[in-house]
Amino acid sequence: GLHYGKHHKAYFDALNKLAAGTPYEAMTLAEVVVKSAAAKDQAVFNQAGQAWNHNLYWEQLTPGGPKAPQGRLADAIGEAFGDQAALVKATTDAAGKVFGSGWVWLVADAGKLTLVGTSNADSPFAHGGQPLFGIDVWEHAYYLDYQNRRADHVKAVMESLVNWSVVSDRLGA
Repeated sequence: GLHYGKHHKAYFDALNKLAAGTPYEAMTLAEVVVKSAAAKDQAVFNQAGQAWNHNLYWEQLTPGGPKAPQGRLADAIGEAFGDQAALVKATTDAAGKVFGSGWVWLVADAGKLTLVGTSNADSPFAHGGQPLFGIDVWEHAYYLDYQNRRADHVKAVMESLVNWSVVSDRLGA
């Protein structure tokens, strides 16, 4: 699709051009994200951040995946939000607070779950955080299907596409 085949690919193409002949060229994508964020190398960070964010995003999506979190993840969601329905609502609300383009993340911090909104290519990972899932709230992620209804996009991802087994693995559950 357009999101994966064009937008996602474009981030890698641009990053490869920017990294050519620099120390970034020999680094993993994760290293480039962290190093470029720390160095405030915005041009590289924008491309690397979006490439990394989208990799995490695509890995966590699957139609027909587990419909409810299980085990330790379900317990952590219960402690932080009450239940999965409350997590969906809180995630949708957090996405609505991201001004302009960005991401909303479920983050584990010392075993506790929180929601974090970031702008543009930023992510908790770039600053040492542990995102369990991220939802793309750039307009390119939802405009063709949902027009300006970001909340409908987030709810659909949360209720139909998140593979909670992948999210659970990221928690180490």
